[in-house]
Amino acid sequence: MCLAIPALVTELLPDGMARIDLDGVRKEISLALVEDVAPGDYVIVHVGFALQKLDPEEAAQTLALFAEMGGQA
Repeated sequence: MCLAIPALVTELLPDGMARIDLDGVRKEISLALVEDVAPGDYVIVHVGFALQKLDPEEAAQTLALFAEMGGQA
């Protein structure tokens, strides 16, 4: 099963890419599918692409749900 997980954008990179922090894991993802992303924003990430922006409250709720279920986001 694949999950789309909220991640914090920490840095914008050239060529429509960004660096994210996903529970302490840093990855580079594509921003090709979303607009107006800035460091500090939360995005839903799936297979290396940001799918949409989330407000911080919604991201916190989703991450708390993952933690409740015993998984790590």
